[in-house]
Amino acid sequence: MKQPNSLDTPVERLSGSVERVTFHSEESGFCVLRTKVKGQRELITVIGSAASITPGEYIECIGIWTNDRTHGLQFKANQLKVVPPSTLEGIEKYLGSGMVKGIGPHFAKILVKAFKEDVFTVIESEPEKLLTLPGIGRKRMEKVTSAWSEQKVIREIMVFLQSHGIGTGRAVRIYKTYGDESILKVTENPYRLALDIHGIGFKTADTLAMKLGIAADSLIRAQAGVRHVLQEIADDGHCAAPWVDLVKSAAELLEIPASIIEEAIHAEIAEENLIQEDIEGSACLFLIPLFRAESGTATSITRLLRGTPPWGVIDAEKAIPWVEAKTGLTLSSSQRDAVILALNSKVVVITGGPGVGKTTLVNSILLTIQAKQMRVTLCAPTGRAAKRLSESTGIEAKTIHRLLEFDPQSFGFKRNKDNPLETDLVVIDESSMVDIALMNKLLAAVPTNAALMIVGDVDQLPSVGPGSVLSDIIDSGVVPTVRLTEIFRQAANSRIIVNAHRINKGEMPLKAEGTELSDFYFIPTNTPEEIHDKLIQVVTERIPKRFGLHPVKDIQVLTPTNRGGLGAHSLNAELQKALNEKAEPKVTRFGTTFAPDDKVIQTVNNYDKEVFNGDIGQITEIDVEEGLLQVDYDGRTVEYEFGELDEVSLAYATSIHKSQGSEYPAVVIPLAMQHYTLLERNLIYTAVTRGKKLVTIIGQPKALAMAVKNRKSNKRLTKLASRISESG
Repeated sequence: MKQPNSLDTPVERLSGSVERVTFHSEESGFCVLRTKVKGQRELITVIGSAASITPGEYIECIGIWTNDRTHGLQFKANQLKVVPPSTLEGIEKYLGSGMVKGIGPHFAKILVKAFKEDVFTVIESEPEKLLTLPGIGRKRMEKVTSAWSEQKVIREIMVFLQSHGIGTGRAVRIYKTYGDESILKVTENPYRLALDIHGIGFKTADTLAMKLGIAADSLIRAQAGVRHVLQEIADDGHCAAPWVDLVKSAAELLEIPASIIEEAIHAEIAEENLIQEDIEGSACLFLIPLFRAESGTATSITRLLRGTPPWGVIDAEKAIPWVEAKTGLTLSSSQRDAVILALNSKVVVITGGPGVGKTTLVNSILLTIQAKQMRVTLCAPTGRAAKRLSESTGIEAKTIHRLLEFDPQSFGFKRNKDNPLETDLVVIDESSMVDIALMNKLLAAVPTNAALMIVGDVDQLPSVGPGSVLSDIIDSGVVPTVRLTEIFRQAANSRIIVNAHRINKGEMPLKAEGTELSDFYFIPTNTPEEIHDKLIQVVTERIPKRFGLHPVKDIQVLTPTNRGGLGAHSLNAELQKALNEKAEPKVTRFGTTFAPDDKVIQTVNNYDKEVFNGDIGQITEIDVEEGLLQVDYDGRTVEYEFGELDEVSLAYATSIHKSQGSEYPAVVIPLAMQHYTLLERNLIYTAVTRGKKLVTIIGQPKALAMAVKNRKSNKRLTKLASRISESG
């Protein structure tokens, strides 16, 4: 074997077949390959960079030998060229690697045995010949040929991206979006990647644009930068941005003069991508879809407020005793007033925290209205919230997306103003979670003669998407609103409910006393490291032992942030190791390793699969040969190709934002001073109200005090409240 010389090691050529891919980063292309080199008995370790690499492929390298202190002798390739395999053994290994869907090790053996070195030509040019082989029918043949041609284009995209210094992990998504024209479209306008491809940010697109020779001060770059900054502002929940702030942020990001940004904004307005409107006297800019969503929501609310409720006049003096007899519950005076207001209103908002009788109130109103033979439609933003609503009312509830009947062909909803819902009353539960875009679509589909009941807790975090819809509707002063505050006797026995209300009022939560089991605990700690260690112990040992709760199915860690040692990413890796380390087979994509029984969360809305941002499920199966992974979401199986796994993350721990609308038997909340920019009242209040049976906060006392006291005034920039009051 070749031995390294001194520092001036000569550059050499080396070629051989890849036996094993020890490591390959789809983002950087960096790889560690165990390679069979002619004339060498042992496998050689080659380190280098390749867009895509599969066992069985042949590599030709130029580089130097190095002796790594940890890993021993390695060939460090400065240039690494991948050549399709030519030996029968190499071809079989290549085809059997799972790279081409429909061909695993079993069929690879059959194909190579039948067609020898011509197998690639047969798949590409004479696929009918595959039908002569045992176990290959027309369906598998079509699957293999389409996967083969798809793989060819994906590889071309990978090589194109990597030759311009861009990671190749999103190549599958680029192909799925643009098809065979991928490279052409990206070359024409690389900035479209940031707009069209989930997971590709402006910085990546900008790097590519620079490599393709687009000038730093070009108008195309300035326009893309303006849209990107506005989109980031929308991702923080705002519907608009002050003109002055947008110019400043975009100029800083792009490092070009403000005058070019101004020109870009005017161009974007002319192209109808942006619209300018004043909010409280300052010039602001909206992305057109958000402007339309706000205007549409305001128009729908104004339209629905007109006229009388479809059930006519109901005598509340008779209705309330009838409802009480039917439910066996006595309504409080505030609930009675709320029933009267709701029965006399065509649109009503019902808001309040946990344990204040929202469910009893809604059920009383629904029973009264149903007695009048009215058609009632119930919906909620998430599957879990819809399920809870069904259980509490005894009436079927759907997710908003399912209610509006999403159509994957048109990528829109079948239910809209031209094809409205057939109903007399629409009830929206967990409405604090509904963003402006979805609320606009939902309200447009409510028929003009129908009534609307909006139920939610306005003190929770606002929606993950843009807008503060529930609080804006209340703040408009136009929509009749019931605000329930009285905690009922039964709920007052729950420390979770009592402490949630204390937090909401800016008071410190009460601590558990004595030896009796409580449903609320605060475990004080001094350092982030101590929080981390206690959290792992509490989730994996203490809660399961003391409360009999399952560490994966029943316990949810909710953290203020995704980053850092106490962030969701880091805690997920630790909890996965502690709770599911031995599960096989494993698949690693986009920097995350997945295995059967892992708990996962959907991180973007996927209308085709009918899974939405925040849905939590459990991996049931991983098929390495077919490149497929299955997740069970509340009894419904959803399938992902490996290239789509950037849509899901591990969910042993999630951000508090992502937990909205969900309830868990037990929640564990780490709070450290390092989270200080995020520590605010509605964040901790939202986290605490997610726990049904048990809430455990592990943290620094100062961090908890800061979160409880801090009622931030960083309101989202929206114009919905004034739009409603002006049009009302």
